[in-house]
Amino acid sequence: MNRIVVGLDSSENSLRALRWALEEAKLRGAELELVHGFPPPEMVALPAVVTLPSDDELRKAAEDIIDEALEAAGGAGDVPITRTVRSGGAASVLCEVAEGADLLVVGARGLGGFRGLLLGSVTHQVVAHSPCPVVVTVPDQR
Repeated sequence: MNRIVVGLDSSENSLRALRWALEEAKLRGAELELVHGFPPPEMVALPAVVTLPSDDELRKAAEDIIDEALEAAGGAGDVPITRTVRSGGAASVLCEVAEGADLLVVGARGLGGFRGLLLGSVTHQVVAHSPCPVVVTVPDQR
């Protein structure tokens, strides 16, 4: 195993996925690619002037999300890390970046049953469309 891709979104769920992926990368001697997809700014017709963040500001915020998650996970240790931020929907960005990867790791909120089906989560889209095997980490159900 050479490359593991992890989706990050500043949630506890993605932090859980990062921690799992760091351990797996250490065991396998793999490189870790930390990914955050950010939505492009959209203009909405309002009766007011709205200042949208620039692409650079959005990219910087995405990079901060990755850096903060890595710090919260205790750092990378000796695992080689690549950071990738791209404009686009989270699921499509993750699937694009995972092309050629050995594994894609994402966190799930743990909403089960009918509510989980109604939400149309990124996790469901990634599992359905990923070009490589997917690991979904879930919260402890206590």
